Amino acid sequence: MSLGYAEKLSFIEDVGNVGMKEYFDSPHALREKIERLAMLIKKCRHLVVFTGAGISTSCGIPDFRGPKGIWTLQREGKALPEASLPFHRAVPSLTHMALIALEKAGILKFVISQNVDGLHLRSGIPREKLAELHGNSFMETCPSCGAEYFRDFEVETIGLKETSRRCSDAECGARLKDTVLDWEDALPPKEMDAAEKHCKVADIVLCLGTSLQITPACNLPLKALRGGGKFVIVNLQKTPKDKKACLVIHGLVDKVIAGVMELLNMQIPPFVRIDLFQIILTQAMSIAMLPFIKSVEVSFLDKEDYKAATLTTQPFRLKRRTIPSKAFEMVLKLNFSDGCGCSSIEIDVPVDFQVPTECFNFDKEVVFQKLRDKAIGESKCGQTDVVERRTILTPRSDITVYAIVTNVIQYSQAGKAFPDFHANGDLKDRVFNINGTESSRKHSKGSKKRKSRS
Repeated sequence: MSLGYAEKLSFIEDVGNVGMKEYFDSPHALREKIERLAMLIKKCRHLVVFTGAGISTSCGIPDFRGPKGIWTLQREGKALPEASLPFHRAVPSLTHMALIALEKAGILKFVISQNVDGLHLRSGIPREKLAELHGNSFMETCPSCGAEYFRDFEVETIGLKETSRRCSDAECGARLKDTVLDWEDALPPKEMDAAEKHCKVADIVLCLGTSLQITPACNLPLKALRGGGKFVIVNLQKTPKDKKACLVIHGLVDKVIAGVMELLNMQIPPFVRIDLFQIILTQAMSIAMLPFIKSVEVSFLDKEDYKAATLTTQPFRLKRRTIPSKAFEMVLKLNFSDGCGCSSIEIDVPVDFQVPTECFNFDKEVVFQKLRDKAIGESKCGQTDVVERRTILTPRSDITVYAIVTNVIQYSQAGKAFPDFHANGDLKDRVFNINGTESSRKHSKGSKKRKSRS
């Protein structure tokens, strides 16, 4: 995973405690604590989740302070972990998607994140229900009009500096800035104000995968106590706030949350990633695409007039001498970069400069939902649809924007969350339904051991 964020940070001598020892609750204790957490969530009216690096380690993103954390390895003079896939292709964890289910059910009211990986937004948490205290490596913002731009690529700077792009609002056009804080930068007031507001009225603040060391963010969960609320910590390391928490769980975040979802009788939704790319056709036939494409193989049904080509350098451009009065069909084979769920797809592109392109702009969310439904139903990616098409007359160019499903991730069902608890004997699972009722499932000694992908 990309380590660019850590490398871009200004150097400071003291980054706090690193190399912290990890603790694991016994299977019996873990099960009891998961049941307690499920009951707390079932009864609460205003749940706030506070997340740290530990929520994303199962996505391949290293943490900072753990035994193999970035700052731990740096202090020991050891090599940093190698990237397992491009940072921009990281997919949300089981926990990220469980939070989506809780939000859609009306249980989760707000998420506070200390991470810069953009996975909460990528998973589908509404922007108005998310405070990103340290910024987002994939977000740019306009300092003039306040517009935000969530990118498919990692923004090249940190420290709230100007980037190379401008606001797309024709009435603005100001230079954009990155949103990621450096050490000396203050936490953004807009994000902090929203986080404090929700913590003060929360019944439960659930802290997931954070060592709660960096101030002032680490004090946010304590604000729930003043209003009669509680906070829970799920983390492998001990934290300075453990004594004030009503429940401390030492376990893998995904395993804990999968157990909670089982007891709440809630399903974890799949993750479907949809990327946009555009094709720009002029009479010189120029093609442009976005970075999740590794290469483009271009061929033509009329092989006598136009020569095929393979494009491997971004931005992808191809020039061929064309006859404006002649229509033809171009075939694009898009080869995807590492981290995509399928290796390639083909798209047929008809070209006729004599016929004006019909301009339209579909509702993206409607198109996206249709693509999601189809991808989930087929359990595969590669589905495409057009979301925008327009013609610029002077000089003539036709622009088509496509949406394409580039990843479909199915998570283990909540009922398979406890592989360690069913090895021997007759065990009885308690299931706390959201409607307040309680049911049970009994597992016989001869039943199959349940497996988990988490």
